[in-house]
Amino acid sequence: MSGTQAQQRGTWFQRFLLPAFAMKGVIIGGGYATGRELTEYFLSQGPVGGLLAMLVATILWSVVAALTFAFAHAVGAYDYRTFMDRLLGRGAIIFELCYVLFSVLLLAVFGAAAGEIGQSLFGLPNVVGTLALAALIAVIAGLGESAVEMMFKFISPILYAVYAIFLILAISRFGDRIAESFAAGIVGPQWPVLGATYGIYNIVTAIMILPVLRHITSRRNAVIAGAIAGPLAMAPALAFTVAMVAFYPIILNETLPSDFLLQRINSPAFRIVFQLMVMGALLESGVGVIHALNERAANLYARRHDAAMPHRWFRPVTTICVLAACMFVANAIGLVTLIASGYRLMALIFLLSFVLPLLTIGSARIFRRNAAPTSHDDMPRASLQPPR
Repeated sequence: MSGTQAQQRGTWFQRFLLPAFAMKGVIIGGGYATGRELTEYFLSQGPVGGLLAMLVATILWSVVAALTFAFAHAVGAYDYRTFMDRLLGRGAIIFELCYVLFSVLLLAVFGAAAGEIGQSLFGLPNVVGTLALAALIAVIAGLGESAVEMMFKFISPILYAVYAIFLILAISRFGDRIAESFAAGIVGPQWPVLGATYGIYNIVTAIMILPVLRHITSRRNAVIAGAIAGPLAMAPALAFTVAMVAFYPIILNETLPSDFLLQRINSPAFRIVFQLMVMGALLESGVGVIHALNERAANLYARRHDAAMPHRWFRPVTTICVLAACMFVANAIGLVTLIASGYRLMALIFLLSFVLPLLTIGSARIFRRNAAPTSHDDMPRASLQPPR
Protein backbone atom coordinates (compact mmCIF):
# COMPACT_ATOMS: atom_id res chain seq x y z
CA MET A 1 0.00 0.00 0.00
CA SER A 2 1.41 3.42 -0.97
CA GLY A 3 1.98 6.24 1.51
CA THR A 4 -0.97 8.17 0.09
CA GLN A 5 -3.27 5.18 0.41
CA ALA A 6 -2.13 4.58 3.97
CA GLN A 7 -2.89 8.17 4.85
CA GLN A 8 -6.35 7.90 3.30
CA ARG A 9 -7.10 4.61 5.06
CA GLY A 10 -6.15 6.12 8.37
CA THR A 11 -5.39 4.54 11.72
CA TRP A 12 -7.72 2.49 13.92
CA PHE A 13 -8.31 5.64 15.97
CA GLN A 14 -9.23 7.68 12.87
CA ARG A 15 -11.64 5.03 11.58
CA PHE A 16 -13.49 4.12 14.78
CA LEU A 17 -12.93 6.64 17.59
CA LEU A 18 -12.39 9.94 15.79
CA PRO A 19 -16.01 10.09 14.46
CA ALA A 20 -17.36 9.37 17.96
CA PHE A 21 -15.07 11.95 19.59
CA ALA A 22 -16.00 14.54 16.95
CA MET A 23 -19.74 13.88 17.38
CA LYS A 24 -19.40 14.07 21.15
CA GLY A 25 -17.40 17.27 20.73
CA VAL A 26 -20.23 19.05 18.93
CA ILE A 27 -23.03 17.62 21.08
CA ILE A 28 -21.40 18.45 24.39
CA GLY A 29 -21.19 22.19 23.76
CA GLY A 30 -23.35 24.84 25.34
CA GLY A 31 -26.07 23.46 27.59
CA TYR A 32 -24.65 19.93 27.77
CA ALA A 33 -21.28 21.14 29.00
CA THR A 34 -22.90 23.41 31.59
CA GLY A 35 -25.66 20.93 32.46
CA ARG A 36 -28.48 23.16 31.25
CA GLU A 37 -29.64 20.85 28.45
CA LEU A 38 -29.51 17.88 30.81
CA THR A 39 -31.87 19.50 33.31
CA GLU A 40 -34.19 20.71 30.55
CA TYR A 41 -34.59 17.41 28.69
CA PHE A 42 -33.69 14.68 31.18
CA LEU A 43 -33.77 15.57 34.86
CA SER A 44 -37.04 17.47 34.43
CA GLN A 45 -38.61 14.00 34.15
CA GLY A 46 -37.25 12.89 37.50
CA PRO A 47 -34.08 10.89 38.27
CA VAL A 48 -35.36 7.60 36.85
CA GLY A 49 -37.30 9.26 34.03
CA GLY A 50 -34.16 11.16 33.09
CA LEU A 51 -32.18 7.95 32.67
CA LEU A 52 -34.94 6.45 30.52
CA ALA A 53 -34.94 9.57 28.32
CA MET A 54 -31.15 9.30 28.00
CA LEU A 55 -31.49 5.68 26.87
CA VAL A 56 -33.92 6.74 24.12
CA ALA A 57 -31.55 9.48 22.94
CA THR A 58 -28.52 7.17 22.99
CA ILE A 59 -30.23 4.50 20.88
CA LEU A 60 -31.33 7.16 18.37
CA TRP A 61 -27.79 8.51 18.15
CA SER A 62 -26.25 5.10 17.50
CA VAL A 63 -28.81 4.03 14.88
CA VAL A 64 -28.85 7.31 12.96
CA ALA A 65 -25.07 7.82 13.20
CA ALA A 66 -24.44 4.30 11.86
CA LEU A 67 -26.77 4.92 8.92
CA THR A 68 -25.32 8.39 8.31
CA PHE A 69 -21.72 7.16 8.25
CA ALA A 70 -22.63 4.17 6.05
CA PHE A 71 -24.54 6.35 3.59
CA ALA A 72 -21.71 8.90 3.42
CA HIS A 73 -19.25 6.11 2.65
CA ALA A 74 -21.54 4.48 0.09
CA VAL A 75 -22.03 7.66 -1.94
CA GLY A 76 -18.68 9.36 -1.23
CA ALA A 77 -20.21 12.40 0.50
CA TYR A 78 -17.94 14.07 3.08
CA ASP A 79 -19.54 17.49 3.42
CA TYR A 80 -23.13 18.11 4.46
CA ARG A 81 -24.38 19.61 1.18
CA THR A 82 -23.04 16.74 -0.96
CA PHE A 83 -24.56 14.28 1.52
CA MET A 84 -27.98 15.92 1.35
CA ASP A 85 -27.79 16.25 -2.45
CA ARG A 86 -27.36 12.46 -2.62
CA LEU A 87 -30.18 11.90 -0.12
CA LEU A 88 -32.79 14.54 -1.05
CA GLY A 89 -31.81 15.79 -4.51
CA ARG A 90 -33.27 19.24 -5.08
CA GLY A 91 -34.84 19.13 -1.64
CA ALA A 92 -31.36 19.54 -0.13
CA ILE A 93 -31.77 23.32 -0.16
CA ILE A 94 -34.51 23.03 2.47
CA PHE A 95 -32.21 21.13 4.81
CA GLU A 96 -29.34 23.54 4.18
CA LEU A 97 -31.39 26.57 5.18
CA CYS A 98 -32.43 24.85 8.40
CA TYR A 99 -28.89 23.63 8.99
CA VAL A 100 -27.41 27.10 8.73
CA LEU A 101 -30.02 28.42 11.19
CA PHE A 102 -29.20 25.58 13.57
CA SER A 103 -25.48 26.36 13.30
CA VAL A 104 -26.24 29.96 14.24
CA LEU A 105 -28.28 28.74 17.21
CA LEU A 106 -25.48 26.41 18.36
CA LEU A 107 -22.80 29.07 18.11
CA ALA A 108 -25.03 31.46 20.03
CA VAL A 109 -25.41 28.85 22.79
CA PHE A 110 -21.64 28.30 22.86
CA GLY A 111 -21.04 32.04 23.13
CA ALA A 112 -23.61 32.40 25.92
CA ALA A 113 -22.12 29.50 27.87
CA ALA A 114 -18.57 30.85 27.51
CA GLY A 115 -19.74 34.24 28.75
CA GLU A 116 -21.50 32.68 31.74
CA ILE A 117 -18.39 30.67 32.67
CA GLY A 118 -16.08 33.68 32.41
CA GLN A 119 -18.40 35.68 34.64
CA SER A 120 -18.88 32.86 37.17
CA LEU A 121 -15.24 31.82 37.43
CA PHE A 122 -13.34 35.08 37.07
CA GLY A 123 -15.99 37.78 37.51
CA LEU A 124 -15.44 39.01 33.94
CA PRO A 125 -18.09 40.64 31.76
CA ASN A 126 -19.92 38.04 29.64
CA VAL A 127 -18.54 39.49 26.42
CA VAL A 128 -14.95 38.63 27.44
CA GLY A 129 -15.65 34.89 27.64
CA THR A 130 -17.51 35.01 24.35
CA LEU A 131 -14.62 36.82 22.63
CA ALA A 132 -12.02 34.42 24.02
CA LEU A 133 -13.94 31.41 22.73
CA ALA A 134 -14.45 33.03 19.33
CA ALA A 135 -10.72 33.73 19.00
CA LEU A 136 -9.74 30.13 19.84
CA ILE A 137 -12.31 28.71 17.41
CA ALA A 138 -11.04 31.03 14.66
CA VAL A 139 -7.42 29.91 15.16
CA ILE A 140 -8.04 26.15 15.14
CA ALA A 141 -10.73 26.07 12.45
CA GLY A 142 -8.61 28.40 10.32
CA LEU A 143 -5.69 25.95 10.37
CA GLY A 144 -7.76 23.27 8.61
CA GLU A 145 -8.51 19.56 8.85
CA SER A 146 -5.33 18.26 10.51
CA ALA A 147 -5.57 20.81 13.33
CA VAL A 148 -9.24 19.95 13.89
CA GLU A 149 -8.51 16.21 14.12
CA MET A 150 -5.58 16.84 16.49
CA MET A 151 -7.85 18.91 18.75
CA PHE A 152 -10.43 16.09 19.03
CA LYS A 153 -7.67 13.55 19.68
CA PHE A 154 -6.14 15.40 22.64
CA ILE A 155 -9.07 17.24 24.25
CA SER A 156 -11.47 14.27 24.32
CA PRO A 157 -9.48 12.01 26.75
CA ILE A 158 -9.01 14.98 29.11
CA LEU A 159 -12.74 15.68 28.99
CA TYR A 160 -13.69 12.08 29.83
CA ALA A 161 -11.18 12.02 32.69
CA VAL A 162 -12.51 15.24 34.22
CA TYR A 163 -16.11 14.01 34.05
CA ALA A 164 -15.08 10.74 35.71
CA ILE A 165 -13.38 12.63 38.56
CA PHE A 166 -16.45 14.88 38.82
CA LEU A 167 -18.72 11.85 39.33
CA ILE A 168 -16.35 10.30 41.88
CA LEU A 169 -16.21 13.53 43.90
CA ALA A 170 -20.00 13.92 43.74
CA ILE A 171 -20.59 10.39 45.01
CA SER A 172 -18.03 10.82 47.78
CA ARG A 173 -19.58 14.12 48.93
CA PHE A 174 -23.31 13.43 48.61
CA GLY A 175 -23.75 9.84 47.46
CA ASP A 176 -26.48 9.27 50.05
CA ARG A 177 -28.60 12.03 48.51
CA ILE A 178 -28.10 10.53 45.04
CA ALA A 179 -29.27 7.13 46.30
CA GLU A 180 -32.33 8.66 47.99
CA SER A 181 -33.36 10.51 44.82
CA PHE A 182 -33.12 7.38 42.69
CA ALA A 183 -34.95 5.36 45.33
CA ALA A 184 -37.92 7.72 45.06
CA GLY A 185 -38.41 6.34 41.54
CA ILE A 186 -39.81 9.55 40.01
CA VAL A 187 -40.66 9.17 36.30
CA GLY A 188 -42.23 12.11 34.46
CA PRO A 189 -44.78 11.39 31.72
CA GLN A 190 -42.82 13.13 28.93
CA TRP A 191 -39.57 11.13 29.12
CA PRO A 192 -40.08 9.35 25.75
CA VAL A 193 -40.88 12.63 23.96
CA LEU A 194 -38.06 14.61 25.54
CA GLY A 195 -35.57 11.79 25.00
CA ALA A 196 -36.54 11.56 21.34
CA THR A 197 -36.49 15.37 20.98
CA TYR A 198 -33.01 15.62 22.45
CA GLY A 199 -31.80 12.70 20.35
CA ILE A 200 -33.20 14.03 17.08
CA TYR A 201 -32.02 17.62 17.21
CA ASN A 202 -28.56 16.56 18.39
CA ILE A 203 -28.07 13.77 15.86
CA VAL A 204 -27.71 16.34 13.10
CA THR A 205 -24.17 16.57 14.47
CA ALA A 206 -23.52 13.33 12.56
CA ILE A 207 -23.80 15.51 9.44
CA MET A 208 -21.52 18.17 10.88
CA ILE A 209 -18.61 15.78 11.42
CA LEU A 210 -18.68 14.19 7.94
CA PRO A 211 -15.20 15.58 7.05
CA VAL A 212 -13.55 13.27 9.61
CA LEU A 213 -15.14 10.19 7.98
CA ARG A 214 -12.66 10.25 5.07
CA HIS A 215 -10.57 7.61 6.86
CA ILE A 216 -13.39 5.02 6.92
CA THR A 217 -12.69 2.22 4.42
CA SER A 218 -15.81 0.03 4.44
CA ARG A 219 -19.49 -0.07 5.30
CA ARG A 220 -18.64 -2.26 8.27
CA ASN A 221 -16.21 0.39 9.57
CA ALA A 222 -18.92 3.02 9.16
CA VAL A 223 -21.59 1.04 11.02
CA ILE A 224 -19.25 0.20 13.92
CA ALA A 225 -18.08 3.81 14.23
CA GLY A 226 -21.69 5.01 14.27
CA ALA A 227 -22.86 2.39 16.77
CA ILE A 228 -20.19 3.28 19.34
CA ALA A 229 -20.66 7.03 18.79
CA GLY A 230 -23.96 7.03 20.70
CA PRO A 231 -22.70 5.62 24.02
CA LEU A 232 -19.40 7.54 23.85
CA ALA A 233 -21.23 10.81 23.22
CA MET A 234 -23.70 10.19 26.07
CA ALA A 235 -21.18 8.93 28.68
CA PRO A 236 -20.23 12.39 30.06
CA ALA A 237 -23.93 13.35 30.16
CA LEU A 238 -24.71 10.23 32.22
CA ALA A 239 -21.98 11.03 34.76
CA PHE A 240 -23.17 14.63 34.99
CA THR A 241 -26.85 13.71 35.39
CA VAL A 242 -26.14 11.17 38.14
CA ALA A 243 -24.25 13.87 40.06
CA MET A 244 -27.10 16.39 39.59
CA VAL A 245 -29.66 13.92 40.97
CA ALA A 246 -28.36 14.73 44.47
CA PHE A 247 -30.01 18.16 44.28
CA TYR A 248 -33.18 17.29 42.39
CA PRO A 249 -35.48 19.24 41.98
CA ILE A 250 -33.90 22.57 43.06
CA ILE A 251 -31.14 22.24 40.45
CA LEU A 252 -33.72 22.48 37.64
CA ASN A 253 -33.82 26.27 38.10
CA GLU A 254 -30.06 26.81 37.84
CA THR A 255 -28.64 28.50 34.71
CA LEU A 256 -25.26 26.83 35.32
CA PRO A 257 -25.95 23.49 37.06
CA SER A 258 -22.25 22.63 36.75
CA ASP A 259 -21.20 25.59 38.88
CA PHE A 260 -24.01 24.88 41.35
CA LEU A 261 -22.59 21.38 41.93
CA LEU A 262 -18.96 22.51 41.98
CA GLN A 263 -19.67 25.00 44.75
CA ARG A 264 -21.19 22.20 46.85
CA ILE A 265 -18.32 19.82 46.14
CA ASN A 266 -16.24 22.64 47.64
CA SER A 267 -12.96 22.03 45.85
CA PRO A 268 -11.71 25.38 44.47
CA ALA A 269 -8.94 23.71 42.47
CA PHE A 270 -11.26 21.22 40.80
CA ARG A 271 -13.81 23.96 40.13
CA ILE A 272 -11.21 25.79 38.04
CA VAL A 273 -10.18 22.56 36.28
CA PHE A 274 -13.77 21.65 35.48
CA GLN A 275 -14.72 25.06 34.13
CA LEU A 276 -11.60 25.14 31.97
CA MET A 277 -12.59 21.70 30.69
CA VAL A 278 -16.03 23.09 29.85
CA MET A 279 -14.34 25.84 27.84
CA GLY A 280 -12.41 23.07 26.06
CA ALA A 281 -15.69 21.31 25.31
CA LEU A 282 -17.17 24.53 23.94
CA LEU A 283 -14.06 24.92 21.81
CA GLU A 284 -14.51 21.38 20.42
CA SER A 285 -18.13 22.12 19.64
CA GLY A 286 -17.55 25.48 18.03
CA VAL A 287 -14.70 24.18 15.90
CA GLY A 288 -16.86 21.23 14.80
CA VAL A 289 -19.65 23.53 13.63
CA ILE A 290 -17.33 25.98 11.88
CA HIS A 291 -15.27 23.19 10.27
CA ALA A 292 -18.42 21.73 8.70
CA LEU A 293 -19.32 25.14 7.26
CA ASN A 294 -15.74 25.62 6.04
CA GLU A 295 -15.80 22.24 4.27
CA ARG A 296 -19.06 23.19 2.57
CA ALA A 297 -17.49 26.46 1.43
CA ALA A 298 -14.36 24.62 0.25
CA ASN A 299 -16.42 22.17 -1.80
CA LEU A 300 -18.45 24.98 -3.35
CA TYR A 301 -15.28 26.94 -4.19
CA ALA A 302 -13.68 23.87 -5.78
CA ARG A 303 -16.72 23.21 -7.98
CA ARG A 304 -17.04 26.79 -9.18
CA HIS A 305 -13.34 27.53 -9.73
CA ASP A 306 -12.01 24.02 -10.48
CA ALA A 307 -9.29 24.55 -7.88
CA ALA A 308 -8.69 24.18 -4.18
CA MET A 309 -9.66 27.19 -2.12
CA PRO A 310 -6.82 29.46 -0.88
CA HIS A 311 -6.37 28.06 2.64
CA ARG A 312 -4.15 30.84 3.92
CA TRP A 313 -6.95 33.40 4.00
CA PHE A 314 -10.22 31.67 3.09
CA ARG A 315 -10.74 29.57 6.23
CA PRO A 316 -9.85 32.30 8.77
CA VAL A 317 -11.98 34.89 6.97
CA THR A 318 -14.97 32.52 6.70
CA THR A 319 -14.60 31.58 10.36
CA ILE A 320 -14.42 35.15 11.61
CA CYS A 321 -17.39 36.25 9.50
CA VAL A 322 -19.61 33.41 10.71
CA LEU A 323 -18.65 33.93 14.35
CA ALA A 324 -19.17 37.68 14.14
CA ALA A 325 -22.60 37.16 12.58
CA CYS A 326 -24.02 34.76 15.16
CA MET A 327 -22.15 34.31 18.46
CA PHE A 328 -23.33 37.62 19.88
CA VAL A 329 -26.94 36.59 19.45
CA ALA A 330 -26.25 34.87 22.77
CA ASN A 331 -25.90 38.12 24.71
CA ALA A 332 -29.25 39.38 23.43
CA ILE A 333 -31.29 36.20 23.99
CA GLY A 334 -29.63 34.25 26.82
CA LEU A 335 -28.65 30.63 27.36
CA VAL A 336 -31.83 29.30 28.99
CA THR A 337 -34.16 30.81 26.37
CA LEU A 338 -32.01 29.53 23.50
CA ILE A 339 -32.06 25.97 24.79
CA ALA A 340 -35.71 25.85 25.90
CA SER A 341 -37.25 27.38 22.76
CA GLY A 342 -35.00 27.01 19.74
CA TYR A 343 -34.04 23.36 20.07
CA ARG A 344 -37.57 21.93 20.08
CA LEU A 345 -38.38 23.58 16.75
CA MET A 346 -35.12 22.32 15.25
CA ALA A 347 -35.91 18.77 16.38
CA LEU A 348 -39.10 18.75 14.30
CA ILE A 349 -37.35 20.25 11.28
CA PHE A 350 -34.51 17.72 11.30
CA LEU A 351 -36.88 14.82 11.89
CA LEU A 352 -38.65 15.67 8.63
CA SER A 353 -35.65 16.78 6.55
CA PHE A 354 -32.95 14.38 7.72
CA VAL A 355 -33.89 11.49 10.04
CA LEU A 356 -36.96 10.17 8.20
CA PRO A 357 -35.37 10.43 4.71
CA LEU A 358 -32.25 8.68 6.02
CA LEU A 359 -34.25 5.85 7.62
CA THR A 360 -36.15 5.27 4.37
CA ILE A 361 -34.38 6.49 1.22
CA GLY A 362 -30.91 6.35 2.73
CA SER A 363 -31.29 2.86 4.19
CA ALA A 364 -32.56 1.52 0.86
CA ARG A 365 -29.52 2.95 -0.95
CA ILE A 366 -27.04 1.70 1.65
CA PHE A 367 -28.16 -1.90 1.37
CA ARG A 368 -28.83 -1.92 -2.36
CA ARG A 369 -26.42 -4.35 -3.98
CA ASN A 370 -25.11 -1.87 -6.51
CA ALA A 371 -24.47 0.89 -3.94
CA ALA A 372 -20.71 0.65 -4.35
CA PRO A 373 -18.63 3.12 -2.34
CA THR A 374 -17.15 6.02 -4.22
CA SER A 375 -13.38 5.93 -4.56
CA HIS A 376 -11.35 8.45 -2.59
CA ASP A 377 -9.78 9.42 -5.91
CA ASP A 378 -13.18 10.70 -7.10
CA MET A 379 -13.70 12.99 -4.12
CA PRO A 380 -13.19 16.77 -4.32
CA ARG A 381 -9.67 17.59 -3.19
CA ALA A 382 -10.32 21.07 -1.84
CA SER A 383 -10.21 20.17 1.83
CA LEU A 384 -7.31 17.74 1.46
CA GLN A 385 -4.76 20.23 0.21
CA PRO A 386 -2.15 21.36 2.74
CA PRO A 387 -2.13 25.04 3.73
CA ARG A 388 0.13 27.20 1.65
